[in-house]
Amino acid sequence: MDFSKVALPGLGRELTERGLARAREGCEKIKAASEEMTEALRETYSSNARCTTDYGLKVFEISNANVASALDFFVHLFGSKSATDVYTLSAAQARKAFDTASDQNKELWALAQKLATETSEPIRKHFTRVLHQGGG
Repeated sequence: MDFSKVALPGLGRELTERGLARAREGCEKIKAASEEMTEALRETYSSNARCTTDYGLKVFEISNANVASALDFFVHLFGSKSATDVYTLSAAQARKAFDTASDQNKELWALAQKLATETSEPIRKHFTRVLHQGGG
């Protein structure tokens, strides 16, 4: 829009030009903020996809290890010669399963924390930058 050709008395024209300049400046700030947030969402999506894949692969790895452990336990259990052997193997398997599950939960928790951190960091960084640009 070019209002420069519209004949306005001195003060009215000056106020109109200032208003238009402020409107253009505001539009530029909105455009910059929109681009910044689009970039934040792009980074967040990329990070989220990577971390989610890592988490899913860890779940598969854990499932595979747990199935292998259970099969190994059953093979040893079927080879038992007495009730004492069954009891000893069962107690050992329970301890092993508890320790393994504890370690696996720690690994999954660490991956979940990484997912949360890496997903929120780009948004926080870009949002902070947009706020500083808008205020400055």
